Amino acid sequence: MLRIYKSQSNQLVLIDAMELAESSPVVWFDLFNPAQDETRVVEQHLGIEIPTRDEMQEIELSARLYQEDGAEFMTMTAATELDGDYPVKVPITFILKGTMLVTVRHADPKPFHIYAARMQKLNGASCETGELTMIGLLEAVIDRTADALERVGNEVDGISREVFRKTNATVTKKTRDLQSLIEQIGQKGDLLTVIRESLVSVSRLVAYHTALDGIGTRKAIKESRQRVKLIQRDAASLGDHALFLSNKINFLLDATLGLINLEQNQIIKIFSVAAVVFLPPTLVASIYGMNFEIMPELKFQFGYPMALGMMVLSAFLPFLYFKRRGWL
Repeated sequence: MLRIYKSQSNQLVLIDAMELAESSPVVWFDLFNPAQDETRVVEQHLGIEIPTRDEMQEIELSARLYQEDGAEFMTMTAATELDGDYPVKVPITFILKGTMLVTVRHADPKPFHIYAARMQKLNGASCETGELTMIGLLEAVIDRTADALERVGNEVDGISREVFRKTNATVTKKTRDLQSLIEQIGQKGDLLTVIRESLVSVSRLVAYHTALDGIGTRKAIKESRQRVKLIQRDAASLGDHALFLSNKINFLLDATLGLINLEQNQIIKIFSVAAVVFLPPTLVASIYGMNFEIMPELKFQFGYPMALGMMVLSAFLPFLYFKRRGWL
């Protein structure tokens, strides 16, 4: 799909590909899962070669940030499906040539919808060049990431309260709850990893673009530099916050695993104490269960009650000793 926008009175106007030649200068070509003929239209209009999907997925910095045919090619890693627990990493390429912007993407992140819908209304925001349009898209990505981090932070706080809350539930129930918490912790950890990778790629893209000279009027260049600095600061602060949440996630994971070990140790302790408590009665019963002809208590009138009493007493004394030592 190819969407073509031109700037008119600080407003993005969607035009048809047939109007490309006769329309006023285009600001933004948005290629979403483009067909070959759509890619060819943009390549012929700008005199550039659009990177393929495989080329966009390369991780070398030189393959993501470079100049070719008088254009800047900048690929970032974006995070989609941030509202769920299973985010997806997708590459998005920004191409700046002159005052025109080309975006190449094979996913549909919400910031693109939000920005396009906002800029098609008169709100006073500037989108007279492709550079300002790209900056607006990056700002929308940052806003979306901030909302996702805020949601994850609240959910992590909820998990923390669940891990350290006091409960009278049975051991089996508590262990089952802790296992569920480990799954939630793992999901939040994956989400934070994707968000941090996206923020790092945004910072690299902005730093690369800042090192190059801006194109446009002096007012547009000044505005773009100010907004770029804000994006860099926001990306850095959000990265620090994501790192803090990642550390908290690791702490909660260690704490949850420790609680599971404590529950398992408690079960083993119960079995161990039971074995020790019943060991002396078993010894007494074994002694008086031997079939020897000469046994002193064999004809004793109270031999049977005496043996039972010895077994009860031998079980009670270890239990009392463990209780006083605080082992139970």
